[in-house]
Amino acid sequence: MTAYVIARLREAAPHPEIAEYIERISGTFEPHGGRFLVHAAQHEVKEGSWPGHVVMIGFPGTAEARAWWDSPAYREIAPLRSRHIEGDIILVEGVPEGYDPRSTAKAMREASPAG
Repeated sequence: MTAYVIARLREAAPHPEIAEYIERISGTFEPHGGRFLVHAAQHEVKEGSWPGHVVMIGFPGTAEARAWWDSPAYREIAPLRSRHIEGDIILVEGVPEGYDPRSTAKAMREASPAG
């Protein structure tokens, strides 16, 4: 099942290490089947707050996403970003083909004391 790495990165001053990180990151996730889905794009906040930038990388599955995150190639360049940009990064599994949210709603209703 498809997996996604999603990052919310705070604003940061330009720095040569960040530029190097951006230049090298694709080479670290492509061997694991990863590809940018969102990068360097403007976003529009519809509810709440979401300061900074959004980055999203798609992978064929959770195993590939974890393999990329833990890979020596990525671990080598990660400090180039983390020394200069604070952020939150998550790995999340996508929904299966044919997912129907009504089944989730049904399970919630059945579990609710109000029924």
